[in-house]
Amino acid sequence: MSKATRGRPWAALIIAGGLAAMAAVLLWDASGITRDGGYAGVGPADVPRLVAFGLLALSVATVVAGLRGDIPAPPPQRAAPVLWILLGLGLQLVLLNLVGFVIASALLFACTARAYGNRNMALGLGAGVLLAMAAYGVFDRLLSLNLPGGPLEHLIFGG
Repeated sequence: MSKATRGRPWAALIIAGGLAAMAAVLLWDASGITRDGGYAGVGPADVPRLVAFGLLALSVATVVAGLRGDIPAPPPQRAAPVLWILLGLGLQLVLLNLVGFVIASALLFACTARAYGNRNMALGLGAGVLLAMAAYGVFDRLLSLNLPGGPLEHLIFGG
């Protein structure tokens, strides 16, 4: 465990402000949704409101922790893992419509695994292909939510 910092509640207050701002946006957005819960009594506006109240509770808890000095010191940051994840996101964004969902998502998975310490990119790509293929099958074929298909999707799922 890292030691708690003392005398610097400003970071906690900034985080609490961000949480409260997100809660305010959710509450504002949910106010435009009808509250018709029907027979069950739970409507489409209830979940955003529930999440907003949860964010408000976290915001209050963060303020309290910051004022008490119970905020842990942040760990040292390294740029390489963040850059690997950004590379994976960029590759997926650029390649999604060119090579399809499975290959683009497998590249994202492999880059993210590399960011978390996996040195074997082939293993990351293989695992990424299996997971992305399963996700493609569920979303595109079972749920009929169209995902961009490439040569691998056409080969496995046929069209």
